[in-house]
Amino acid sequence: MLAIIVPAHNEEQFLANCIKSLLAASTHIGLGGEQVEILIVMDDCTDDSLTVGKRHDVMIHVCKNRNVGKTRAEGAELMLQRGARWLAFTDADTVVPCSWLADQIRFNVDAVCGVVEVTDWSEHSDEVRMRYDAHYRPVDGHRHIHGANLGISAAAYKKAGGFKALPAHEDVHLVEDLERSGAVILWTATNRVTTSARKNCRCREGFGDFLKSLADPLFIG
Repeated sequence: MLAIIVPAHNEEQFLANCIKSLLAASTHIGLGGEQVEILIVMDDCTDDSLTVGKRHDVMIHVCKNRNVGKTRAEGAELMLQRGARWLAFTDADTVVPCSWLADQIRFNVDAVCGVVEVTDWSEHSDEVRMRYDAHYRPVDGHRHIHGANLGISAAAYKKAGGFKALPAHEDVHLVEDLERSGAVILWTATNRVTTSARKNCRCREGFGDFLKSLADPLFIG
């Protein structure tokens, strides 16, 4: 079984579009009909995220971690217990392409680090966008790490020790552990997702905070 795991904290605005894209990706012809299970880990949601999730054919797990690393790890453990051979991670404010999961499997490696793109820059100045474009390199062989676009085999995940209970950069630490464990990692630009550039981001020190830092006149890329 292939598993898709999505942490969500107060994501009623974006969650439906995220789930719809995951459902489409889960039935891609390139998967050969292999079973796919989608798990939304609702982390201390006080909005209507749970209601949104229940409208769709996905699994839901509720927790109160307020810690993205612990929440990703909890979701991963639940899916490993259900027999997942591959763990695909994204975020609730992200939309994946139809071939997203099929491509991860097709690469036949231990882990896949994909890239993200932003289509709506309305909350940011032109200068922020220009600085982002100058800093971010969506090319094969990149070294960007995003919890919003990460796939790992169950064996490699367990060998590396899984996500640590960190409030930020849990994805970076896991990839570093994967490298130390000898995992074969593909850094690809062909596997990309579209994510939010909102200023009211959910995870401190994550992608949203990085975008806000680009507005600082003292920013050094």
